Amino acid sequence: MMRLIHLSTTWSILLDFAAWFVIHLGFVFIAVQIPVRYFDPKGFFYRTRRWEKDGELYQKYFRIKHWKKYAPDGAGFIKDKGFPKKRLLKTGNRYLYAFMLETCRAEKTHWMLIFVAPIFFLWNRFWVGMFMIVYALIQNIPLILIQRYNRSRFRRILCRRGFKI
Repeated sequence: MMRLIHLSTTWSILLDFAAWFVIHLGFVFIAVQIPVRYFDPKGFFYRTRRWEKDGELYQKYFRIKHWKKYAPDGAGFIKDKGFPKKRLLKTGNRYLYAFMLETCRAEKTHWMLIFVAPIFFLWNRFWVGMFMIVYALIQNIPLILIQRYNRSRFRRILCRRGFKI
């Protein structure tokens, strides 16, 4: 695959850092503008799959409880519209359901960040473009796993409480 834009190594590196910064903040900004009603935890993309075993898979194979506290929370970047997901602030059904919806928004955002990574092939050598894809996967897959784990847990809790999802 050939680059379409030829830049010096220095300019490529600077553009890579700037592009990731703008892409991350831009996608978060766009995602919080989308009304939460467009994120349905029962929808095909977000529903818990049987193989996830109500989120147990994430703890059993990834030990998610041990490291998820170290993951960044992008809510701090968007002051008015961000929904903090670092820890539970309440335990009521409506709050847990709102949190569930926000895990859908966060998951979609992280998938979008992965799928935009191929743009780095436009001005980077092939191996750098591949590195950017690997970076996007390493950066976002753990955060997607956290969203799916939390959503499974909230679904289980809410169903036990008789809350209609």
